[in-house]
Amino acid sequence: MNEMPKVLVAASSRILILSILRAGSSYGYKILQTVKLLADGEWSCSDGLIYPVLHKMENEKLIISSWEKIGPSRKRKYYTITEKGIKALEKSVSEWKFVDFTLKKSMGGKVCQKNII
Repeated sequence: MNEMPKVLVAASSRILILSILRAGSSYGYKILQTVKLLADGEWSCSDGLIYPVLHKMENEKLIISSWEKIGPSRKRKYYTITEKGIKALEKSVSEWKFVDFTLKKSMGGKVCQKNII
């Protein structure tokens, strides 16, 4: 697959991040690498996209962050999903499943067969 359109990456970034964090706390770079791994290298988010999304979700109380020392003079910011974030994820998954279901029906020709178009 070619590079994913930015609008699709942006639209799906929240659910991807929340899904990854539901599996356990993580930090920005590792989240980026996990997205790339899940998509078999075909899809990746950029730093310029993920960090504003993380900050926005933190402001919305969907995730919380904490700094952890990883060396004598280095710290790393870890993100953890909250209960509110889990509920938002469950709602988003339901919405995306509906979109997926509807798209699959439309691509299967059922729309044209019913003379809707």
